[in-house]
Amino acid sequence: MDSLSYKTKSASAATVQKEWVVVDAESAVLGRLASEIAKVIRGKHKPGYTPHVDCGDNVIVINADKIKLTGKKWTDKEYISHTGYPGGQRFQTPREAAKINPGLIVERAVKGMLPKNRLGRKLYTNLYVYSGNEHPHAAQNPTPLKLS
Repeated sequence: MDSLSYKTKSASAATVQKEWVVVDAESAVLGRLASEIAKVIRGKHKPGYTPHVDCGDNVIVINADKIKLTGKKWTDKEYISHTGYPGGQRFQTPREAAKINPGLIVERAVKGMLPKNRLGRKLYTNLYVYSGNEHPHAAQNPTPLKLS
C-alpha cells in the first residue's frame, strides 16, 4: 500500500501560468492598493504558489495619479534618497514626487512590499504603472482585477 497518496506540487519556471491583469487605482488608498498588487505579483493568490519561483501575474496599474493617501501623508511622509556623496541625503514628500512622476509613488509602495533579494528584483519587473487611463498592453488582453 502506498503510504503517501498525494504529492506536493512545486512550480517551476516551465510550469507557471502567467497572466496579465489591469488595476484601476482611481480613488484607491495607496497602502491597501500596494499590498493587493504585491500579492498578485508574488503569486500568493494562486493555489500553486511556490516561494522561490516567479509564479505571479503581470500587473498594469492605470490612473496612478488619482490615488489617495490618508491623513496628512501628502505633506508629512518623506521619501529619503542619497546621492552617494557626503551631505547628499535628499528628502521628498509625495506631493513633490507626484509633480515629477505620479506613478513613482505606487511603484515605491509596491517595491517596498516585495522581497529584498534577486527574486524581488525580478518580480518588480512585472509591474507597469501609468498615470492616465491608457496603457500600451492591449495585445496581452489583461483582465480587470477588482480590489476588495
